[in-house]
Amino acid sequence: MTTAVAGSIQARWFYVGMAGVYVLIAVAGFTPTYWAPVTSGTFPGPPVLHIHGLLFTSWTLLFLAQTVMVATGNTALHRTWGVVGVSLVTAMICTVILVTIHSMQLADAHGFREAGRSFAIIPLTGIAVFAAFFAFAVINFRRPEVHKRLMMAAMTPLMQAAMARVFLVMNPPPPNAAGPPPVAFAVAPGLVVDLLLVVGMFYDWRTRGRPHWAYTVGLIVNIAVQVLCVPASTSGAWQGIAGWVESLAG
Repeated sequence: MTTAVAGSIQARWFYVGMAGVYVLIAVAGFTPTYWAPVTSGTFPGPPVLHIHGLLFTSWTLLFLAQTVMVATGNTALHRTWGVVGVSLVTAMICTVILVTIHSMQLADAHGFREAGRSFAIIPLTGIAVFAAFFAFAVINFRRPEVHKRLMMAAMTPLMQAAMARVFLVMNPPPPNAAGPPPVAFAVAPGLVVDLLLVVGMFYDWRTRGRPHWAYTVGLIVNIAVQVLCVPASTSGAWQGIAGWVESLAG
């Protein structure tokens, strides 16, 4: 086996490992806050929350499976399941909008309309960034070096919610806390997840001599959106956008 071939195989399994980390983050974040209460029958909420959870869990596991397919040389199967992934992503985007509307309506009912609309910027911009990187990854499916890195960039905003729940489990809010958390709370979990892109850049530096541009763009865009959400969330423009999204429910 040549050094180049060995390096290619090692790189494939590197992405399997990274996908495994995404799965672990999702498990760590959503098991105590969602799956455990669902299993015990103590999780309140409308059916759309369960559909949302099932779709995102399925996507995370599919992402891991897709990396294993590539690592084991099953690229044709990988592309076949990629078509399924496009349909799954479409459904995921719809449920994010529906769940966000539900959250805003719940905040309204408890007298936290502005806070609810402000916090809505987190899931809505997160799914927008995910969708944009996913779309570019699909467009570049014939360029695997670009495709797989753009998929890593796409997965990053999806993990922000799971990591935020890890933070909440480690440092729960006071019993008398009410209303949605401040938007600034989401910045730290987002930056922690961004470190996975830094790991990818470091791996590139070790194996290619320089980080791939897709990682650089992914890191810059994710950090910029996470940080800029804080001031943007209280602006009149965003409050208007969030109000319009909420009105879609009638």
